Amino acid sequence: MHRFLILLVFAGWTLPAMAKESQPNVIVVITDDQGYGDVGAHGNSMIQTPNLDVLHSQSVRLTDYHVDPTCSPTRSALMTGRYSTRTGVWHTIMGRSLMNSQEYTVAEVFRDGGYTTGMFGKWHLGDNYPVRPQDQGFDYTFIHGGGGVGQGPDYWGNDYFDDTYWRNGKPEAQTGYCTDVWFNDALKFIERNRKKPFFAYISTNAPHGPYLVAEKYSDPYKEKGVGSPQAEFYGMVENIDENMGKLMAKLDELKIADNTILIFTTDNGSAAGWRPTKNGTWKGFNAGMRAGKGSNFDGGHRVPMFIRWPNGELTGGRDVDTLCAHIDVLPTLAELCALEDVRASDRDGESLKSILYGDKESLRDRILTVHSQRVENVEKYRNYAVMSERWRLLNQNQLYDIKADPGQENNVFEKHPDVAKKLSDAYEAWWKSLSPAFDMTVRIGVGYKAQPESLLHSHDWHTNNTNTPWHQNHVMSGAIGNGYWALDIAENAKYQIELRRWPRHVDKAMDAVSATIEIGGQSITQEIPADATSVVFEVELQQGANDLLTKMKLKDGKVRGSYFAYLKKQ
Repeated sequence: MHRFLILLVFAGWTLPAMAKESQPNVIVVITDDQGYGDVGAHGNSMIQTPNLDVLHSQSVRLTDYHVDPTCSPTRSALMTGRYSTRTGVWHTIMGRSLMNSQEYTVAEVFRDGGYTTGMFGKWHLGDNYPVRPQDQGFDYTFIHGGGGVGQGPDYWGNDYFDDTYWRNGKPEAQTGYCTDVWFNDALKFIERNRKKPFFAYISTNAPHGPYLVAEKYSDPYKEKGVGSPQAEFYGMVENIDENMGKLMAKLDELKIADNTILIFTTDNGSAAGWRPTKNGTWKGFNAGMRAGKGSNFDGGHRVPMFIRWPNGELTGGRDVDTLCAHIDVLPTLAELCALEDVRASDRDGESLKSILYGDKESLRDRILTVHSQRVENVEKYRNYAVMSERWRLLNQNQLYDIKADPGQENNVFEKHPDVAKKLSDAYEAWWKSLSPAFDMTVRIGVGYKAQPESLLHSHDWHTNNTNTPWHQNHVMSGAIGNGYWALDIAENAKYQIELRRWPRHVDKAMDAVSATIEIGGQSITQEIPADATSVVFEVELQQGANDLLTKMKLKDGKVRGSYFAYLKKQ
């Protein structure tokens, strides 16, 4: 046997890495739209998060940890250890939430290091090959589509309860509330892999809107004066907390808690917990910060980050106040788990191992930047924050001393021109370093063996139209808009393009009288019979980059794009 292995090595073959049993398991839990103030242990006297409060007491807490102000950018940065724009991601829709398939992700680092990898819940970095989670390093996937349950690319009709999710790429009906379903499946994954190191990425859709949760979670808050939808938002967080308790109990039951790195964090500032509602007496809570999700003030991007690893002596309820960010997660985990990262030199982040173990001075001089673009093409100076440990520079003319003024109420830009210039220069250098990505278009693969048929949705149209129909509600209301899908055609061949008003399993008639496709220099129009549920085109396409534009002429004479398109090679 040993002789055979030696022959394989000499022949140029490489054997798969085998993780050692002594290497820690890793679980990253990231919630959606839960802010720093939406945790009881951070001073919120209303919200009930007893399990997160226990984890807080057992963890090393990064109290100056930052992410991007919205969903997809944060997730791409966490996955890659690189600034989100560098990965092709700077929006949550319009084709700008698709992460470059050439990125070497944290899941790939763990997989190539011999770990079994699994993800559960929200991906939001692309729903088609080659940018699905199973294309980006995850051995096992159990997810919803798009950026949230009920959004356009998600399974039609999902509403948080008894939904259909994709297990390893295939739709499968489920029973129960979305957060419960994903945690329960993650617990099964953990139990299956308890005897060998695993990496589990549990990414909840909650507490993202629409704020749907069982009344047993929301009603107690309403009784205490919390208005709607904040009461539902808090109820969703309480349900997450309940599942965190189940997760921690399972790790104890399996006797693997001590050698598991457990991380809890969130993807941006609070969406609904930070400000008062018109129909409630509770004023909300934001831990003294200004603004929430989407903002370049700290309330939009400073979020919880708890790290617990008893065997690694990361425990005991200790705060680390060093400035750090989502780009640091991959380098930190790679070092803690003794994994080789062949792309380490490409990372923007730094390993936080030294500060986690008490080095109070390293990384003190860092300058980090986040921004919120939410447009088709990036715009310089748009909604950014340049951060040092003491200062925040926003949008060229706002400077805040975050130590003296954590609420960012007093603009001291004119009083500290030297600081403003230093941070402005840092922004200019950062922007220049990102510039190679500005012309990047991450394309959806069509005709590849890994996904024989691609399902496209208007969620991913490239367009400057702010009315992009990205949600199922927009489809149901017949929202007018258009844009093109950026495609990568696998090979020269004939392809079938099927356009639909509704997804196939709904099987309802279209409301259009004709359809036109424009692709590869061709423009083809077909009339649509009154009772037709779809219109099908067959067209010869050339390998490589192709843009698909569709035009549906409606009965009232208006024209919009096709919400759904199914593409496959003939």
